[in-house]
Amino acid sequence: MGRTGGREWQHGAVITSSHAIIYAEDADKARAFFRDVLELPHVDAHAGWLIFKLPPAELGVHPADPHTGAPSGHHELYLMCEAVEATVADLTKRGVEFTSPIEDQGFGLLTRLRVPGAGEIGLYQPKHATAYDVDA
Repeated sequence: MGRTGGREWQHGAVITSSHAIIYAEDADKARAFFRDVLELPHVDAHAGWLIFKLPPAELGVHPADPHTGAPSGHHELYLMCEAVEATVADLTKRGVEFTSPIEDQGFGLLTRLRVPGAGEIGLYQPKHATAYDVDA
């Protein structure tokens, strides 16, 4: 069936999926967080090197601005949800540490959470149309 589950995600596309990487000072601790706390499905590629299945993804390309935003070459990972307050409440019960309050950024409701051994990632509830709204 292949990596796209037997269907093309885009007509004739040569790209079949995406692979995100988090660099962690404690990779085992970070992997345990994604495995045990977020309960993401995974495979063991070899010797405990876990590769996690992520929810469907989309890619936003933002202009770089080292004075008011991120510099060129800076990349971020955000997990998305449909109800950020309920998601934060659920993850807090599981022991997740949030490092910022939920804030309305216009495009959506945004917060950040700590990945043990690997810094922070974002969590947001979009208010805008998402790539999932597009018919393939």
